[in-house]
Amino acid sequence: MNRTSAKAAVIGAAVLALAACASAPPQGGPTAAGAEGGAYTWWDPYPQHDASSAWAERVGACGRQAGVTIERTAYDTTALTNQALLAGQEGNAPDVILLDNPAVSTLADAGMLTAMSDFGLEVNRFDKNLIAAGELDGKTYGIPIGANTLALYYNKKILDDAGVDPASVKDWASLTAALKKVKAAGKKPITFAAIGTEEGSFQFLPWFWGAGAQLTQLDSPQAVEALHLWSSWLKDGLAPNSVISNSQNTTWEEFLTGEFAFAENGTWQINSAAEADFPTGIVQIPGKDGGTAATPTGGEFITVPVQKDTKRYDVTKKVLECMTTPEGLVETGTTFAYYIPSTADGQQAILAKEPSLKPWVAAVQSAKGRTSDNLGTKYPKISEALWTGVQKALSGAASPADALKAAQAQAQQATGD
Repeated sequence: MNRTSAKAAVIGAAVLALAACASAPPQGGPTAAGAEGGAYTWWDPYPQHDASSAWAERVGACGRQAGVTIERTAYDTTALTNQALLAGQEGNAPDVILLDNPAVSTLADAGMLTAMSDFGLEVNRFDKNLIAAGELDGKTYGIPIGANTLALYYNKKILDDAGVDPASVKDWASLTAALKKVKAAGKKPITFAAIGTEEGSFQFLPWFWGAGAQLTQLDSPQAVEALHLWSSWLKDGLAPNSVISNSQNTTWEEFLTGEFAFAENGTWQINSAAEADFPTGIVQIPGKDGGTAATPTGGEFITVPVQKDTKRYDVTKKVLECMTTPEGLVETGTTFAYYIPSTADGQQAILAKEPSLKPWVAAVQSAKGRTSDNLGTKYPKISEALWTGVQKALSGAASPADALKAAQAQAQQATGD
């Protein structure tokens, strides 16, 4: 197998879909780049937004501003990355692809993406912690149209009845103390998603990073502490056994019953939380000894596939600039309701319109890309080993230390390190 074919063969394991992106059949089919009549092709993972949607109008407006017509095709997240790899092999990639951020390094490593510097796009204005997910070997292959991340939603009524002030949650000890108060008051303390998929790793990472652990050493003492925290919550009845099979969606459904005090979930639930039958709020996920834990970033990056006709990049650059002005980032953020702009100017602009987003802006500012630290295409293999270890520990099949020791061995074998 050549390098590109090998990437296509393993992409099913490498693609990391986030629950914020709904799955549905694609709207239309792929259109080859270089279409006549000034058409530029655009693929994104938003099939839930059809041609009449505000999002489609947003994309089309940037095309018109650049003097071209945008031909947009939407796939679900996994299908999009598979299709992008295939199109790159066949030489008919679209002009622009919006990719879930962990997939950027996969396509970049396969030689299918153009570095932003190759057509003069400035990236320094984007938050370093966010754009890091688009970097590989010193080059930047995409720019974030925004970001979403995780925090702890809470049910204010339950906390009030249990005598818990959410502001008291400062570290793991104070959070666990709050959970015990909720249990003593006869309510369910916390729910989260520990399913054996990328979603499980995504939700565990704030606790993993919050303990000071690194993805290059899954069995470090800090990592074991994080998994022990989750395991002890199940053992002590502070979290339900259902977390082992919970996706982020099912976790949210549990929270919306009004029975749980806390639920770990994402920015994309802002509107749903506002419409709940009980008052809600959020607190940042705390680090073990205090402060805010780094949470993983979700969200899409605008990427530019390699084109044989490099003259097309001039227009592509105009489209990308239109999408990522401070005003453009705010428009995208408000279109989706859950995207926080990826630049300081954009964040200030969206807060001027939506002051209630301040806690989420803070969460995004301290967030971290899953493929950061130049993990690139190693991340999916490390993540699979991590969620496997989490599952073993929570199910009682192994202690946290033994589960993560096996996870580290699995990751080293898979990555060749």
